[in-house]
Amino acid sequence: MSDQFHLDMVLLILASAIVTYLTRIGGYVLITRLKTMPPRLEAALNAVPAAVLTTLWAPAFVYGGYDVKITIAAALVIGLRYSQIVTIVAALAIILLLRHGFGL
Repeated sequence: MSDQFHLDMVLLILASAIVTYLTRIGGYVLITRLKTMPPRLEAALNAVPAAVLTTLWAPAFVYGGYDVKITIAAALVIGLRYSQIVTIVAALAIILLLRHGFGL
């Protein structure tokens, strides 16, 4: 057995994969069994994408440097006017310019 192969880690990865699969399939099975979706559940499910995106950008905005803060603010403004792909490309261009052009 090599130094990089640990049975404990393999078992941990497999257990994590099984738990992840069960949580995903469990939600799918639960929703397919409902004849009508309660309004609160529908509202909660509609809020999930915004909540997930917030958990991604908020820590980067709070703890990131000026390059990240400027890029997130610019992406927010650009995203209000243009499509997602334009926003992503513009944000990537802005952060590349800030990091390599201005050294932020």
